[in-house]
Order: sequence, then C-alpha cells, then structure tokens
Amino acid sequence: MTRTYDITLDIHEGMIAYPGNPPVGVRPHEQIADGAAANVTALAFGSHTGTHVDAARHFIDGGQPVEQLPLDILIGPATVLAVPEDVTAIDSDVLARAGLDGATRVLLRTRNSRLLREPAFREDFAYLTGDGAAFLVAGGVRLVGMDYLSIEAFDADEPRAHETLLHDEVIVVEGLDLNDVPAGRYELICLPLRVRGIDGAPARVVLREM
Repeated sequence: MTRTYDITLDIHEGMIAYPGNPPVGVRPHEQIADGAAANVTALAFGSHTGTHVDAARHFIDGGQPVEQLPLDILIGPATVLAVPEDVTAIDSDVLARAGLDGATRVLLRTRNSRLLREPAFREDFAYLTGDGAAFLVAGGVRLVGMDYLSIEAFDADEPRAHETLLHDEVIVVEGLDLNDVPAGRYELICLPLRVRGIDGAPARVVLREM
C-alpha cells in the first residue's frame, strides 16, 4: 500500500512562532454546552504560522500573492534531501554534493525537524544561504521546503535566501515536519489557504510514496 506522510504541524495555542509574529489563538466562540446550536471556534494567527507557504509578496511589495501561486508547482514530484546533521549553513557546495538530479521541488530535511518538537523557538536552526538559493534557482528548482519556521538564518543581515528565491517566483514552504520521512522521491501536495492578496498562508502538506 502506498504510504502518505502528513508533514504539517498542528496549529494550537502555545505553539512555537517566529519571534515577532502574531501568537496563535484558538478559542470557543459558540458552544453547544452553553446553549448554542453548534460549536464554532474563533481562530487568530499570522500568515506565517506553523507549516506555511511564502509567496513573493512576503519580501516584494506588489509581488505575487498567495492565491495566485500555481497549483502545478504546489503539486507534483518532490525530492526529500537529507542534509547531514552537522550542517548548519546549506550552501551551494552542500547542494552540489547532494546530487539533485534535476529535481524541481526540493524539501530539505535537516536536524531542524527535531527542533520543531521543542516547546521554545531555537535560533540555531539550519538554514539555506543566499549562495545555496542561487544554486537551486540556476538548477531550475521551483519550490523549496525547509523543516523550520524560516529558510533564512535567524541573524541574517539581509534576507538573501528569501529574496533570491522569491524574486524568481520560487515557492518557499516552511515549517515542514520531516522527522519520519526517509530521503527520496515523493508526490508533494501543498495547499495553502486561499486568502486574497496576502504574503503567505498556512498550508496542509502531505507526501505520497511514488
């Protein structure tokens, strides 16, 4: 039987968030227990909460918004690349040694996947360098995924990885839980919320064995 991996983080109050982003609120609005006809929950969170997609508008004013991201990039064959545990900066040398073999969707599985399950945000997560981003763009990659809340180094002076990818309209997916996913080829299904005109949105993301 073909296995499907759900690589999406649960959204819940108290979950880790990138510093400065809005906190998550999940609260009852109407409850049957209080006499209402149905249960209704009020949700409050930022566009880059948990497992989410970055559209070009995240770093480029007037750039492509999330509802215009093409489904034929969000859905299709993807390669999960196992990055060595001792690698923090994923640069062109690391990616060249990995041998991407023409992959157009690349998900980076690093030591970050373990960090996602820690209760507090970690600043020392592995990240993609600007040089690494340029390598992926030059290789024809159209979607890049990372297993932490940002693809960019926490203390980066400039967001070179984001800008390099998003200026070329390469879709960025962040907050992927790849803990249980072996390296290899899969079918990716990534569907961000269709919220008009914004810079990104939480997404449900799954991988299916090919």
